[in-house]
Amino acid sequence: MSLAQVHSRALAGVAAPPVMVEVHVANGLPAFSLVGLPEAEVREARDRVRAALLTAGFDFPARRLTVNLAPADLPKDSGRFDLPIAIGLLAATGQLPTTALAGVELAGELSLSGELRPVRGGLSMALAARDAGRALILPSASATEAALAPKGNVLGATTLAAVCAHLTGQTPLAAPAVEAIPTPGYPDLSDVKGQAGARRALEIAAAGAHALLLVGPPGTGKSMLAARLQGILPPLSEEEALESAALLSVAGLFDPAAFGRRVQRSPHHSASAPALVGGGNDARPGEISLAHAGVLFLDELPEFDRRVLESLREPLESGRIQVSRVGRRADYPARFRLVAAMNPCPCGYLGHPQRPCRCTPDQVARYRGRLSGPLLDRLDLQVEVPALSATELANARPGESSAAVAGRVAQAHQRALDRQGCVNARLEGAALEQHARPDAAGAALLAQAVERLALSPRAYHRVLRVARTIADLAGSRTLAPGHLAEALALRPGG
Repeated sequence: MSLAQVHSRALAGVAAPPVMVEVHVANGLPAFSLVGLPEAEVREARDRVRAALLTAGFDFPARRLTVNLAPADLPKDSGRFDLPIAIGLLAATGQLPTTALAGVELAGELSLSGELRPVRGGLSMALAARDAGRALILPSASATEAALAPKGNVLGATTLAAVCAHLTGQTPLAAPAVEAIPTPGYPDLSDVKGQAGARRALEIAAAGAHALLLVGPPGTGKSMLAARLQGILPPLSEEEALESAALLSVAGLFDPAAFGRRVQRSPHHSASAPALVGGGNDARPGEISLAHAGVLFLDELPEFDRRVLESLREPLESGRIQVSRVGRRADYPARFRLVAAMNPCPCGYLGHPQRPCRCTPDQVARYRGRLSGPLLDRLDLQVEVPALSATELANARPGESSAAVAGRVAQAHQRALDRQGCVNARLEGAALEQHARPDAAGAALLAQAVERLALSPRAYHRVLRVARTIADLAGSRTLAPGHLAEALALRPGG
């Protein structure tokens, strides 16, 4: 009897918990048993591993083989365990030295020819292996993204034979080269003509990470404005870049060339709740997590199913989402910049200076009623994007470039971080009271607004957060009446 143990990793959300692949070879009738809560794609590894070993020129023992994936209560999915199972079989049968497996972790899917195919979650596995003090061997395509983990020891291989040559010391594997990341190119804000109010709201939303709702007739530039938010956002921190990359890697969507670029996700209004917030049998991240540290753009907001929109309420407050399924639970970050757009009425032309609206008041009320009060209460900014006449468009002067606006946004963002350690949209409790306290005149104005507009406590605090951002853009330490007045004017219904 022979036993070999190989270190590997599973995926549980963005975490990569350790898995010990134990391979036991015993006398008896030929059999291949795979235990340890494997999903269907893991159970199919028996056939892939057998064919890959034989094709690569190794012996496949006609004995009783038992492979255990420990811990037994952790679900295992995907083909990532093909490579550690194959290496474990070779070590258990004496075709590889077991001593070579001590300081290394392996993951990768095998083809029948012995070539390695990429797996999801390479960056998450690299970060976990680094913390455990072990090297990580991955397929070359996955190793490219995993190499972005700072201070990690990642090696890339193309075939099973190459991995075996490395473990025996014949031909060491090389670490993948980390290519220079190109400077991201975003659509420029100077392309937008007119719409000074919407541009100002976009700047405030970028500086303080506030949720923004754009309301206006079709073709007035709502989508155009939303597409330019990425270009004025502050640069990603290393932690934000790694979190965003890890989430995209878990979903199989990460491109190493886009590392450090803020993501924009634009799901269609027919998207389901699991597609938006996460779910499925394996609790995958949804659009709100894939947009983490980036922009989530919801066009035609009232056309989304109301239950789907209501599922946004909790992550808008907490910045996280917990996806629970039978036997699985995953916790994902979801600190996204929400930009939503909608028409003022079903036909879209309510208030248009040239095209009459065909909707009845009842139709308009039903259309706007698709958005609940609690959801609207969580949107910090609402701005009208009016239709411009041909003359106004022709005479409109070019607006500021994204670079000019991004400079002010970056300064305001840094002021908030230096003062309180987080963006203004995340100010809560005592920190909000300390850093967003208005002066005497501002407090009097805010008290009148609370009484006249019947602001909820949540809306009251959101006004303070937005005013704090407006003050930061102006370089002011205190909240003056002007800052609060602008914040109130940008409230939904303000």
